[in-house]
Amino acid sequence: MKESILQSVDDAVRASLFLKEEQSLVFIEKVAEQIAKCFQNGGKILIAGNGGSLCDAMHFAEEFTGQFRTKRQALPAIALSEPGHLTCVGNDMGFNAVFSRGVEAFGKPGDVFIALSTSGNSENLVAALKQAKTQELFTVAFLGKTGGKTKGLAELEWIVPGFSFSDRVQEAHMAAIHIIIEMVEQILFSCEPICNIE
Repeated sequence: MKESILQSVDDAVRASLFLKEEQSLVFIEKVAEQIAKCFQNGGKILIAGNGGSLCDAMHFAEEFTGQFRTKRQALPAIALSEPGHLTCVGNDMGFNAVFSRGVEAFGKPGDVFIALSTSGNSENLVAALKQAKTQELFTVAFLGKTGGKTKGLAELEWIVPGFSFSDRVQEAHMAAIHIIIEMVEQILFSCEPICNIE
């Protein structure tokens, strides 16, 4: 069993090291700058994903509406995850419309829409990215493996190799998300980081 554990640890490290690649650094920097600019201009962030990526979207949003490493004002970010909305639209219009309908409801020109997908093949995210462009939102995609059907649809995209399993892609996504939030706080606020370990 220890060999399997060590192999899993090695895979996790490889996924983390991908964040040091130039394409990853450029993506993280540009996304942080775009989000900060959006907040400075009075805009908001909309985030969507399926399954584990929906959980990541919720975590992404709450770090802005709550706080991350800096004591600061709340920042407007919405994960398109409300059960009533998802089940209403899914039942009445089909699951492929659950996120695009959310973008239609909440998105304004200058806002940022972020899609999270380990495969890039989620039709509801493809539809949401297209809807976001129609409404003049800035679009960002965190993808995995080959990028799938979502590849090329966002203004900024990051494709993490699969390293055999989707969970490794999610781990890289979450690490990048945390760094982006940290960079946004550095851009917008000059407060000293707080220690939130209890």
